[in-house]
This record gives sequence, C-alpha cells and structure tokens, in this order.
Amino acid sequence: MPPTYRPYAAALWMSGSIVSFTAMAIAGRAVAPDLDTFELMTWRSLIGLGLVLAVGGALGRLGAIRFDRIGTHLVRNIFHFAGQNLWFMALPLIPLAQVFALEFTSPLWVILLAPLLLGERITRSRALCALAGFAGILIVARPGLGGISPGVLMAAGSAIGFAGSAIFTKRLTRHEHVVSILFWLTAMQAVFGILASAADADVALPDATTLPWLALIGVAGLVAHLCLTRALMLAPASVVMPIDFVRLPAIAAIGAIYYAEPLDPWVVAGSAVIFAANWANIRAETRAQRSERSVTAA
Repeated sequence: MPPTYRPYAAALWMSGSIVSFTAMAIAGRAVAPDLDTFELMTWRSLIGLGLVLAVGGALGRLGAIRFDRIGTHLVRNIFHFAGQNLWFMALPLIPLAQVFALEFTSPLWVILLAPLLLGERITRSRALCALAGFAGILIVARPGLGGISPGVLMAAGSAIGFAGSAIFTKRLTRHEHVVSILFWLTAMQAVFGILASAADADVALPDATTLPWLALIGVAGLVAHLCLTRALMLAPASVVMPIDFVRLPAIAAIGAIYYAEPLDPWVVAGSAVIFAANWANIRAETRAQRSERSVTAA
C-alpha cells in the first residue's frame, strides 16, 4: 500500500468531481438552445485557458509548459474535442442518465483502442470485460426498439473520444506536468472551436443569459479533471472509479426532478452491467500488477 493511500481524502476529491461534471451537464443543456456545441467549446476553452494562465502564473508553474510533445497533445485533443462535442450534442437529445451511462463505457473502449494506439495486448479478462460492457450498451440503447436515436449514437461516440483522450493523456503524464497538459488542452481546443464555429460564418456571442452558464462550464470542466486527477493520486483506480458512478443516480435524480425525465429501468440495468464490467476489469488489472510486482521482488 503506497504511503499516499488515503481513501477518505480521495472520496472527498471525487465528490468535487461528481458535482463539477453534473454542473457542466446542467449548464450545457441550458445553453444548447442558444449556442451550438462548437461555440460552446470555444467559450469554454477560452475561459479555461484564462484560468490555467492565471492560476499557473500565481503558483509559478507556467515554466512547466513544454513544446516538445506537440504532436501527442494534438492527437489527444482531437480525440477530446470530438468526444466533448458529441457529449454536449447528446445532452438536449436524450435523458441525462442515458448520456452518463453511455459515457461510462469509455474505460471499456480504452481496452479495445490500447492495442492499436499503445501496442498493449488484449488479455482474456480484458476481452470478457469489454464484451460485458458492450452488452450493457445494448441494454441502455435497445437498438431493436425503433432503431438507435442520434442522441444515443452521439453519447456512445463521446465515450470513444474520451477513451482516445485518456490513452494519450496516459502517455503525456509520464513526462508532462498537469499545468502543461491543461494549457494545451484549453489552448488547442479554443483554436479548434474557433475554426469550427467560423465555418458557417455565423458565430453567436455570449449574452447576459448564456455567459454565467459558460463560466460555470469552463470552471466546472477544469475542477472536475483536477479533482479526478487528485483522487487518483490518493487512492487506486479500484477505489476511485466506483465512486465516480455516483454521478449516474445523482444525474438521474436531477433529470427526474428538474426535467421530468422518467427513470428508465433499462438504463439502470444497463448501467449496472457497465459498472460490473468496469469493476471486473479494474480488479483484474490490480491483481495482475500485484502479481508482476511479486515476481519482480522475488
């Protein structure tokens, strides 16, 4: 057990992540009628960039920003930009609980993408967990009942985008400070957003109604990732990630109370399968790492 293992502190940080991701979903739905997702991402990224520069400067960490892995940052942010846009597109189209349930398949997509992008092999346990997760997707989406809606496809696509982002973030964290990763995240996605927003020569500016929501999205996005990263530094993924699933019942309750969204038992059942697949994968990976350390120590 590492000396920094502090599960209760990790749970506290994860509560900040849960609140932040939930707030971002509510704010994203609030501005959807006025801004398209490219415009939303532009303003969110510009606000986030200002925060990174301000906080990083105050802490004297701007010197940690590096330029020697621009290519990896670029690929990582293409994945993340695609995933985040699809996530925001799905928010007004399907129930919030369904969006979050499909988003939670991201770790299972990492299993399938890692061999292609990182050269990792798919073990038997990883393959079985991925198949179980895919079964959970089918339960949530129910493709045989009238076809798959665009919102479901977007939410599922966002999970693939987030998976690609996670894979390249894993590469970057071996060498890059978090300030550098967040700087290139916000800077590159601001550029992507500006270019995509300007494509139709009709860019909507924030007004008194949308600006507070955009500020909330910008702050909540950074805080969510900071809290999640901090939690993973204090406790293993097998402790942290199950806590993250608290987001699902929380957003389901908010959807029911504020948006009159019915609690779909199929979404609950599919989410349980997805959670079980993620949990089984984490447990298998933890056992494998312990076994490798034992062999090395011997």
